[in-house]
Amino acid sequence: MTAYYRPLVQQGAARPDSAVPLAETQLWFSDVEVLSRDTPACVIPVRDVPADWLTRLCSARRPLAGLDLSQPQIMGILNTTPDSFSDGGRHNSVETAQAAAADMTRAGASILDIGGESTRPGAAFVPAEEEIARTAPIIEAIRAHSEVVISVDTRKATVAQAALQAGASLVNDVSGFTFDAELAPTCAAAHVPVCVMHAQGDPATMQDEPAYENVLLDVYDFLEQQIQMLECHGMSRSDILVDPGIGFGKTLTHNLTLLQNLSLFHGLGAPILLGVSRKGFIGKLGQEPRADHRAPGSIAVGLAGLSQGVQVLRVHDVAETMQAVRLWQAVR
Repeated sequence: MTAYYRPLVQQGAARPDSAVPLAETQLWFSDVEVLSRDTPACVIPVRDVPADWLTRLCSARRPLAGLDLSQPQIMGILNTTPDSFSDGGRHNSVETAQAAAADMTRAGASILDIGGESTRPGAAFVPAEEEIARTAPIIEAIRAHSEVVISVDTRKATVAQAALQAGASLVNDVSGFTFDAELAPTCAAAHVPVCVMHAQGDPATMQDEPAYENVLLDVYDFLEQQIQMLECHGMSRSDILVDPGIGFGKTLTHNLTLLQNLSLFHGLGAPILLGVSRKGFIGKLGQEPRADHRAPGSIAVGLAGLSQGVQVLRVHDVAETMQAVRLWQAVR
């Protein structure tokens, strides 16, 4: 039986003597839920957690791209596509993208995620040449005026290469490094951090009846497998963000299961990125059909993620999220 250990995360100055810090932050846990594919879940005290799991759960996450991961970091979404689900066509010129980047940075985004291929459900494939033309000039223009961390949201090695040459410093692959076999060695050779995300299927088909044996453990195993692959290419686990891929080949129930159990992914020993901004399940549960009116629901889910120790929130509404995060920090 393979066992998985999910810390039951808590916060506050009053804590039992047995409590240990989560990833060297102010969050802590004294009990752990034990999960497996074969037996019912149970709760055990932290003293009974295997040493290798406890080390991964408790160890500090080293700075990634120069960012302090003991504090929440905000990744602002900047799509340069004509067809993204909530902001398509708004930032597909250098001038408009530069202005949006400046606004997000002023509002508190420490990372800008630049994408030139829509990954919304049903989105069509974009050739690499077109994706480069959409992203590289904008990255170069932003870099000329800002030292903000720039991430390129791509699953193609040639696009990543062009973006890194233009000034990007992180590669965010929604396919989890399964689409292009050249992307992992490209990132390793460039010595840049990456984000590995879970997705079931291609964006064009991923919402066609997604199914899992156990969505939580299946996603965990995929991320562990891909981290090990990246390590084989010479990357350090501390330079790898993990993203459970909310909405990418998942039903509403799958999404909620992952969100309710996010703390499990600290067992990977890597920082966690959560991307829920404006997604369809927020529209369903929040009863808001308009994607660009889903900031309140997006922020609510983001703060729930921070309460489970998530280190990076990927968002459209940077200023509103930053305001919420500051208040969340003040009243914890």
